[in-house]
Amino acid sequence: MDFHSVRKQPGRALLLVLACSSVLLFFLNQSHLAAPFRTDPRSSPRLEGFLPDTPSARAPIATPYAQRRIQDYQSPEYTAPGDTAPQPQPQKAPPNAEESEKEEKEKEEEEEEEEEEEEEEEDEEEEPTGDEGEKANSTESIIAAILDQQRAQLLQDMKDYAFHPKLKARSAKDLTLEHGGKPVRSLVITTWRSGSTFIGDVLQSHPGTYYHYEPLLDFGINQVRYGQDAAQALHNLKHLLTCDYSEMEHYLDYGPDHPWLFTHNQVLWSRCQAFPDLCWKPEFLSPFCSLFPFQSLKTVRLRLNLTQELLQDKKLGVQVLLLVRDPRGTMQSRRHRDWCPGEPDCDDPARLCGDLVSDYNTALVLRRKFPHSFRAVRYEDLSFDAYNMTKELFDFFHLSYHPRVQSFLDTHTKQTIGGVSSTFRDSKTAPIHWKTDLEWAEVERIQKACHKALKLWGYNVARNEEHLRAFMPVGRFKFP
Repeated sequence: MDFHSVRKQPGRALLLVLACSSVLLFFLNQSHLAAPFRTDPRSSPRLEGFLPDTPSARAPIATPYAQRRIQDYQSPEYTAPGDTAPQPQPQKAPPNAEESEKEEKEKEEEEEEEEEEEEEEEDEEEEPTGDEGEKANSTESIIAAILDQQRAQLLQDMKDYAFHPKLKARSAKDLTLEHGGKPVRSLVITTWRSGSTFIGDVLQSHPGTYYHYEPLLDFGINQVRYGQDAAQALHNLKHLLTCDYSEMEHYLDYGPDHPWLFTHNQVLWSRCQAFPDLCWKPEFLSPFCSLFPFQSLKTVRLRLNLTQELLQDKKLGVQVLLLVRDPRGTMQSRRHRDWCPGEPDCDDPARLCGDLVSDYNTALVLRRKFPHSFRAVRYEDLSFDAYNMTKELFDFFHLSYHPRVQSFLDTHTKQTIGGVSSTFRDSKTAPIHWKTDLEWAEVERIQKACHKALKLWGYNVARNEEHLRAFMPVGRFKFP
């Protein structure tokens, strides 16, 4: 067919054009180029053969659909990986969803790594490192070394010790808290300037003894009789008698500025002088105290009525001694102390003797209820017959009359040496030297306020100044 014939036959030419177009469309459709948006919208159009085969060419084409799916994951219905709730599962991931999920996973892994790093940092902060760690280890090592030294010393001190028959102990370990034993606990109750320092030192001369000197010192110049002070005082005494220095913050904070709280405890103070940083720390005091089979405590601030709670505690098993002194001698001795004037519980004889009367009535009750664990003794009787009375008291406390005790009495009862707080005294004259030191008017004033107390405790009353200088104030005493 030539060109001229086609022009002459327009209808036939149109059919030829349409036929050619149909063939072209068929081939285009087979190569997915004829209608590209009829393919799956979640995958990119197939352009194989038209673009180079490179990673960038094979990358999926981003669409808004992938972003909408990420927003779905962040909705309230979405559950993070690792939770038990089911995850939303799209039927088929869009081209960009796989990459987005990969980014989310990487982000989560980074967050987990950050959390682990934070936890490690917290652990590092909690556990001392560097100098702090070395200091902690050093402190523990020092405490361990001190305890080992004290164990060795106690082993030597207690060698061949004759235990009291009532203890039924074969060795000191049976009496130490460190080994689950029950220590021998001796408690002395009195008031200021009544001879308690002397008897406290006698008890401390006994080997294996840990001495709690004035554990209520931080209560000030006050007598503890009842109320909140009584509850706190009993709390402190129980903790100390069981070597538990926890919950004793006020007591331990008070100590560094008032070191005599510990200076009278000879075995403890020797350690405090060598290691002052440890002296007031519970982590040192509790295990150190727990090494000793004998625990002695004396206080001048607790009234006798409060000791019933301690006596009733069979786990403590305390032996309580009430130490009484002639109030005329007590008041004369208090005049030498600068902390006493102006303090009603100290410089008022009426209060002193009111406590003596109350203690007497309480003593009658405790003597009946606890005949084997309570006793009362006058300071004068102990002083006049120091050796025999000490033997009796040590038998009451379930302690051995050790050679060290004998040695202490030999050096502390023969002559008066030192100041008003010294325990070196001529025991025959020390209790009654107030007769020459006090004016008759002062004696008369004290006797007037203390007439009942003097009578109950067996003390004689001076009739006048001449009688005062010559009479024996200490009469016979026996509980009814």
